[in-house]
Amino acid sequence: MPAQEKLGLIAGNGRFPFLVLDAARAQGYEVIVAAIKEETFPEIETRGATVHWLSLGELSKLIETFKKADVHRAVMAGQVKHKQIFSSIRPDWRLAKLLLSLGTRNTDSLLGAVAKVLADEGIVLENSTSLLAPLLAKRGVLTKREPSDQEKKNITYGRSIAQHLAQYDIGQTVVVAETACVAVEAMEGTDATIARAGQIMASLDADPSTLSRALTIIKIAKPNQDMRFDVPVVGVKTIEVMRKAAATCLALDAGKCLLLDGDPIITAADAAGIAIVAD
Repeated sequence: MPAQEKLGLIAGNGRFPFLVLDAARAQGYEVIVAAIKEETFPEIETRGATVHWLSLGELSKLIETFKKADVHRAVMAGQVKHKQIFSSIRPDWRLAKLLLSLGTRNTDSLLGAVAKVLADEGIVLENSTSLLAPLLAKRGVLTKREPSDQEKKNITYGRSIAQHLAQYDIGQTVVVAETACVAVEAMEGTDATIARAGQIMASLDADPSTLSRALTIIKIAKPNQDMRFDVPVVGVKTIEVMRKAAATCLALDAGKCLLLDGDPIITAADAAGIAIVAD
């Protein structure tokens, strides 16, 4: 009987790593998990894979772990908070050398450099969504309700802003109310950006007749999105955060944004009267 093909999984936080792990095992892979102590949910150990725990800065240990397990292909799944990288990290010599070599310290440059180091060691980092194609947002209106005319205007305006920001790897989410930009994402993440936008709108003294409190969320991929890492994702939690922030519409990039919870996201959006559209 031939040996199972091995796949390394560098697991961050959230459900994304669990989905990749389950899909890989269902497709016959033996999965070797490199779980990040500061990020990965401990339940990762209950999924029947070999799990090795390492800290965020231990790049050498990551390479050694995969080499000992004879792993030559790997995927990266799950968020590693941008602010975590620069606050909690204790880099080993290899990562410290890499950080010093970076011209900019954004997500793309850092993870791209890590991918190159892995490739130099014979470990190819692959597309993290390749096992989860059915969960990528399909083009069109995904909910019962279509965006209103005002929400469509917000989407057009928000996309133009988001596309400019994304090319600099500042963030992938923009929040708009009546073609006024309320918030843009930086290091805090999508859900925190939406919550902050809701707080801003709630604090305004302006008459709602001059500026609607209804928010439109635009979350896009970067112009040259590297699907190996930092893939845009939304989940049921995102819908709940939107509901609390009085956000009524979510616009995504078709084929480039993962709906982590699948159909329950659409069910939750319909229940909240939120429109979701992918283009």
